Amino acid sequence: MVTPLPDGLATPALVVDLDVLDRNIARLAEASRSQGFALRPHAKAHKCAQIADRQLRAGARGLSVATISEAEAFARLGVDDLFIAYPVWLDADKTQRLRRLADHAALSVGVESVEGAQRLANAVRGSARPVEVLVEVDSGSHRTGVQPHAAAEVGKAAADVGLHVAGVFTFPGHGYGHDAQARERAARDEERTLGEAAQALRDLGLDAHVVSGGSTPTVGQWQPGAVNELRPGVYVFNDATQLAIGTCGVEDLALVAAATVISVPAPDRFVLDVGSKAIGSDRSSWVTGHGYLPQFPQGAIAGLWEHHAVVRLPDGVRGPRLGSVVAVVPNHICTPVNLADELLVVRDREVIDRWQVSARGANT
Repeated sequence: MVTPLPDGLATPALVVDLDVLDRNIARLAEASRSQGFALRPHAKAHKCAQIADRQLRAGARGLSVATISEAEAFARLGVDDLFIAYPVWLDADKTQRLRRLADHAALSVGVESVEGAQRLANAVRGSARPVEVLVEVDSGSHRTGVQPHAAAEVGKAAADVGLHVAGVFTFPGHGYGHDAQARERAARDEERTLGEAAQALRDLGLDAHVVSGGSTPTVGQWQPGAVNELRPGVYVFNDATQLAIGTCGVEDLALVAAATVISVPAPDRFVLDVGSKAIGSDRSSWVTGHGYLPQFPQGAIAGLWEHHAVVRLPDGVRGPRLGSVVAVVPNHICTPVNLADELLVVRDREVIDRWQVSARGANT
């Protein structure tokens, strides 16, 4: 982890420890090879060409993205195997963009309704490459996705309008729990619901060769069986939430926000020049405050404004001096990355590169 930070940083800034990043990528790539699942990392966590390249060179079969514009950004960078893991609802503009995208990359898209499948088929009819679809299943997070038995209806509708149904996918978001038991339960829910949904498609004579799940909290709970592809994203960096729920250790934190102490109004309080416009405003029941402070693990960011973070310390803990630079690990890394223009890449306390966040703001 990047502590102590390099000298002379202009703050706030997102700083990546290259050795930790590469270790995180290599560890999961090796798990994929040794355990026998395909890896399709979710690029919304990093939005960065250099990190995508590292993941692909380590053996990932392609990338997952959340939006058409993220797919466009990575296609421009040369990534030619992309899964939009989202039930995209196509308007006229998105239809034209998706058609152009399908002409330049092997493309899969999520669907979860008959109507969505029909709109997708109309959008990609006549494109240079066929677009595959995966039916989204709700494995317990209750966000989007159909129940397993309903996957057959959506899959049949997609096939009837000429789409190639390649399989099923889910997001086991309920794996974000306080203990390993919650992660294991979510992984088993994922396995059961995806297996049932894939079988429902196969009973109709549909292919269903891709059975895709996985989030950073549940990827370590994978077992051989129905699920043959995983799509974790946050694992490349990790964050305060992953630390709190036990999916990583402090040594696995690859990204921090560097912030300067701009005020010390009291012995138990100091203020940093980093706010919601730099680290996001995510809170959760697993994390105390608005981020984790490696140099002050007993402290908490008790107040967050757009450009201020107020840190409170317990009695007897000595705070930093005015002008010091302090590391903050964001609660949820995806938002800070989407807010940043670049990532400062560090090794041995030296900035060795600057990586553009190529898909920054690619939210449509």
